[in-house]
Amino acid sequence: MKLSTTCAIVTGGASGLGEATARHFAENGAKVTILDRDAERGAKVAAEIGGHFAATDVTDEASVQAAIDLAMENMGAITAAVNCAGIAYAIKTVGKDGPHPLDVFRRTIDVNLVGSFNVARLAAVQMARNSPEPDGARGVIVNTASVAAFDGQKGQAAYSASKGGVVGMTLPMARDLASSGIRVMTIAPGIFLTPMLQSLSEEVQQQLAADVPNPPRLGDPSEYGRLAGFIVEMGYLNGEVIRLDGALRMR
Repeated sequence: MKLSTTCAIVTGGASGLGEATARHFAENGAKVTILDRDAERGAKVAAEIGGHFAATDVTDEASVQAAIDLAMENMGAITAAVNCAGIAYAIKTVGKDGPHPLDVFRRTIDVNLVGSFNVARLAAVQMARNSPEPDGARGVIVNTASVAAFDGQKGQAAYSASKGGVVGMTLPMARDLASSGIRVMTIAPGIFLTPMLQSLSEEVQQQLAADVPNPPRLGDPSEYGRLAGFIVEMGYLNGEVIRLDGALRMR
């Protein structure tokens, strides 16, 4: 597969890692449809890259199916799906205000894990209908985990559980879809300079960057986008999780 002939949907494409991915794909000739809840920002980014936008709740089956239908109408096919939509809370299992709110835990799992699977399974239906390339390839799914799936810190029980689930479904999903010529990969980013981190003070950003062995800085979202693009084009990558973290191991 080549980015220049890729038709991609990118969830969370209105900002952060998703926006960087959408921009990188479009800059390299791909057709892109952004799926996001932020209609104003999502439509703006889509217009800037010459793509399309669909207001989407990744946890809702009908919402995702409508977005996929729109993407098919606008692009004619879906050959890549990149799941970047996600949420994060910093809440301890038991804190000064009592136990971790169960609804927050459920919501985190629903968006980060169930949402990723929801998009992947519905996109895979369309990919399986594509004409195969010479090596049998019909599509690729790239999910987003986190180093927190392996090195979760205090207050990350919900987030780590959701991202650990994304890691856990990578190989079985790749095996499920192998006969259809669809690959499944996961990227586990470290600490990236996304809008959430940009809201922190420069001092805090520097402290976080200092924990990264090499290079000692925060990740640039464009690096995630480039890796996602590499995965699309590198057809022998399948069923694996790639840590993109500068050798960070959180303590």
